[in-house]
Amino acid sequence: MAVVVTGASHGLGAALALHYAAPGVALALIGRNPDRLDEVATSCRQRGAEVEAAAIDVRDGASLGDFLRGFDARHPVAVVIANAGVEGSLAPGRASEPEDAVLAQLRINLEGAIATVSPLIEPMRARRAGRIVLISSLAALMPLADQPAYSASKAGLMAWGEALLAWLRPQGIRVTIVCPGYIATGMSDRYRGARPFQWSAERAARHIAAGAARGRAMVAFPWPLVWLIRLGRLAPRPVRAAFIDRFLRFEIDAPAAL
Repeated sequence: MAVVVTGASHGLGAALALHYAAPGVALALIGRNPDRLDEVATSCRQRGAEVEAAAIDVRDGASLGDFLRGFDARHPVAVVIANAGVEGSLAPGRASEPEDAVLAQLRINLEGAIATVSPLIEPMRARRAGRIVLISSLAALMPLADQPAYSASKAGLMAWGEALLAWLRPQGIRVTIVCPGYIATGMSDRYRGARPFQWSAERAARHIAAGAARGRAMVAFPWPLVWLIRLGRLAPRPVRAAFIDRFLRFEIDAPAAL
């Protein structure tokens, strides 16, 4: 089996890479930090996987596409996980996010995911097999006032995934949209605010992989927060705003590395 993971140098991406690493598995690991990516690749090789690692920014669609097409020619991809992402929040005092930070989140979280998956769609269609896993966010279901750009990027990714699902499922390709809540990673350590029902990256990776293996169209977790969000969407807007203000308010200590 061949698996592609972006954002594999840390956090959830690294946990996903390590989860899939096993004898008989070929991994394509993509990330922007070459040193950390090499560490993850080494750990995956120690588990018996064959690994090709590439330090590529997903905004570089040409380089990304060349690498993915080459890897697929050597190891027909069974699973592609578009995980690479960044996030930001309103500036201190709830001032606007800088425009470059807004655009970076859209380009990495949405355009980068599309650039990851698109080169593999036609090969998967030709084989009539494959799994596409898109790491969105619960912020796509309940946009966060403190994270307008991040929420928009993840909602756009979810919409794209739903369109892919309708198009590709009849052709034997499964699409899984993942909407996680808070995951304990280096990124989340920068939050100043509540992180209700936070999961470890390892637990999240296991849950995502299991859902994708079952062909689930949506994997959202943790359930208490998912149900609170679903109920909140049915509530009048003032009640929904109060819920967001109570449970989903935070600032990020430092801007994301863009």
